[in-house]
Amino acid sequence: QVQLVESGGGLVQAGGSLRLSCAASGIIFVINDMGWYRQAPGKQRESVATITSGGRINYADSVEGRFTISRDNAKKMVYLQMSSLKPEDTGVYYCNADLRVTQIEPYRTYWGQGTQVTVSS
Repeated sequence: QVQLVESGGGLVQAGGSLRLSCAASGIIFVINDMGWYRQAPGKQRESVATITSGGRINYADSVEGRFTISRDNAKKMVYLQMSSLKPEDTGVYYCNADLRVTQIEPYRTYWGQGTQVTVSS
């Protein structure tokens, strides 16, 4: 049973910083892409940042220069360092991972339960 568990969310004032962590556990053969997504109230879930197993990174335009994604392949973790936070960054942040549980299984996408980030003005 694969699980992704996020941590590090909370309430912060505008201009502040937070660091989100996501740990993957269970029977995992290999992890490919990992990423962070967010969903604000009344809006669709959107991509925030993604990172491949080789370290190639993509950011949403709205967070470029303020957020930094990183990963530790040995620990099966992905992180999101968020700085200069704005009220519009408020939402539930989800991590995801494309992974295979065995050598013969296809890649599947797994999601965490989400962690709330609230930025007050």
